[in-house]
Amino acid sequence: MGLNLVGRAPDCDFVVSHPTVSTHHCELVLSAEGVRLHDCGSTNGTFVNDQRVTEVWLEAGQAVRFGEVAYRVESTEVTIAIPVVAPEPVPAPVLDEEGMLMCPRHPRSRVLFQCTHCQETMCAGCVHVLRRKGGEALYLCLVCSHKCERIFGEDQLKKRKSLFGMLKETVVMGFFGRPPHDKHD
Repeated sequence: MGLNLVGRAPDCDFVVSHPTVSTHHCELVLSAEGVRLHDCGSTNGTFVNDQRVTEVWLEAGQAVRFGEVAYRVESTEVTIAIPVVAPEPVPAPVLDEEGMLMCPRHPRSRVLFQCTHCQETMCAGCVHVLRRKGGEALYLCLVCSHKCERIFGEDQLKKRKSLFGMLKETVVMGFFGRPPHDKHD
């Protein structure tokens, strides 16, 4: 659950500045079972109770040595806690001038999906798409990862006429603003 690198390098979790300690000497792996030590092929070796080891579960009271640097294990009890992260509040969606819902995260994008679980609304850029082999795509909520359904599809957006499209149907104008010629002139 937690990997901690021990060594001389500055990128290690536990830096031991000693010439007998390798750059990346060993790993301490913390899990629900305890602490496991794994030697990373160090030059001067890793020792537990003066026995060279490559991998061992540590116990309280053991003497651990990295090269010539010695430590004592006081405890191997590990408390693993997964923090609860509350999602950031999302502003409510707004309506555009045509009465369409706009995405609260992307105000210039229209809402196309709604989560079946948490009822979150989102645009195509917010929804996670899972492409399945031989099947259609599965759309997942970015908040709770449940299934999303299309509430307004791209095809419906294309069917909506623009202002110019509506004017074209109501005002009869010919090319360059001239009225069309009557075929009987």
